[in-house]
Amino acid sequence: MPTLDDDHTGARIKEQRRLGRLTQRQMADRLPYSYSYLNQVECGARPATAAFVAACAKALSIDVTVLTGQPYVTELQRDRLAELVRPIRESLDLYDLGPNPDLTARAAHQLIAGANQVCEEVRATHLRDAARCLPSLITELTHTAWSTPSTELWQALASTYRTAHDISVKLGYYDLSAVALDRMDWAAQRASDPCLAAVRQYMRALVYFREGEYRIGKRLVDAGQNVIGQTDDSREALAVTGQLHLGASVISARAEDGSAVATHIAEARRIAKRIGDASDVHWLSFGPANVDLHEMSASVEMRRYDDALKQARKIGKRLPPKLATSRRAHFLVDQARTEMEVGRTEDALKSLVQARRMAPEQTRYHPTARETITGLIHLSRRTPDTLNHMAAWIGR
Repeated sequence: MPTLDDDHTGARIKEQRRLGRLTQRQMADRLPYSYSYLNQVECGARPATAAFVAACAKALSIDVTVLTGQPYVTELQRDRLAELVRPIRESLDLYDLGPNPDLTARAAHQLIAGANQVCEEVRATHLRDAARCLPSLITELTHTAWSTPSTELWQALASTYRTAHDISVKLGYYDLSAVALDRMDWAAQRASDPCLAAVRQYMRALVYFREGEYRIGKRLVDAGQNVIGQTDDSREALAVTGQLHLGASVISARAEDGSAVATHIAEARRIAKRIGDASDVHWLSFGPANVDLHEMSASVEMRRYDDALKQARKIGKRLPPKLATSRRAHFLVDQARTEMEVGRTEDALKSLVQARRMAPEQTRYHPTARETITGLIHLSRRTPDTLNHMAAWIGR
């Protein structure tokens, strides 16, 4: 197993920089970060933020996953999750062959219910269960939608493609997630569902957000808003509109546009106040709590860690019981990163342990969680036993 010295994001940045024949000074000149910051990340003295990794990938003209090391194949194989990816990939590939004469599919209402069930499994962070049943569900829905097309069936198929995207992202298979989003668009067009089309643009925007292409991300959010603007003022449309504003808020934060962040958060909060909790709409978790969570995430992205910590403390006291486990775990990872950055290392470790207990598969493969654990190792001269255990758990 690679050691921490040669298997962390900073080491991979250093390797790719050298392959690009750039000195540290030359690399720093291409980044909106200092030479000192680059040097500290490369030597492992501080963890790399997602924004910094995206900026390095853009400067080097490579994919972010080259620097993060995703997918984390060794751990995926150990957890027997890697073997679940190939059937998903195959099910996404056979979308255009029409009905399968050799297939006996379940009834339409069972397939539609199944599409909702796998969405629920992902939000409960049961990634293994969702990934195991997803390929057959996609195959059956594809056959049935071709055989007896209806809006409901095409919507359900689009939903399963969206779930394939969610699972792929959480496990680090970003190439597969892009294919899933293309299939989602294909099915959404046949469903003639503008809300689904807008949700797909929202997810595409987050893909470009991850790659550091913030202008493209903003354009995709605008495209989603244009699509949803052509529909009626329904609760569904409002929830999707609100989520698009939340997506725009974190993209703006990564682009260090504080004014735009405030505008998008305010608009999302206005919508949330109007419709209340709408976490049932397209499994977006939209509502007042999610607005608060995105406001905190925006503070983290802008490296306003004192603000983020104050927001986290307020949020932790009032998270609604029905909030999806996946969203709770994501909050704990953000909180841990914030606590580490302000020097509260013991609290950061506690937050990560809590996230692990709540959502082990999601936390294990979350890049921020892994970078935070790496950072805590370097910040602690005498590493607590629990931190040693967490480090071994992610392969560090």
